[in-house]
Amino acid sequence: MKHFHRAALAAAIVLSAASLPAMAQDVNAGKLVFAQCAACHTVTATNGIGPGLLGIVGRKSASSPGFRYSPALKRANLSWDEKNLDAYIADPQKLLPGNVMPFSGIADAKQRADLIAYLNSVK
Repeated sequence: MKHFHRAALAAAIVLSAASLPAMAQDVNAGKLVFAQCAACHTVTATNGIGPGLLGIVGRKSASSPGFRYSPALKRANLSWDEKNLDAYIADPQKLLPGNVMPFSGIADAKQRADLIAYLNSVK
């Protein structure tokens, strides 16, 4: 009986934690974070120093028409889902050694989540 109570308590804790709201992503805050990216990227299909990021979430890596990608990105064969974008934005060289994007990354997980939410909104 004692084990049953412990199991029930553990289950109640897990279920109550699962119902807590996740850290909300803020598209407007992500737009502000994007200012760090805007020197090289647009949120249109137009390429600049970096590829245009319109529709980036869900797109294959190195697939923006007309952009000249580094060999590292060409070999990557990634899908830019939220997990891969988060890892790349956190530390581009760690995820894809040899890529030529001159950006050291964004350490703050909330800022990355907001930025990805913003990028996901530009389709």
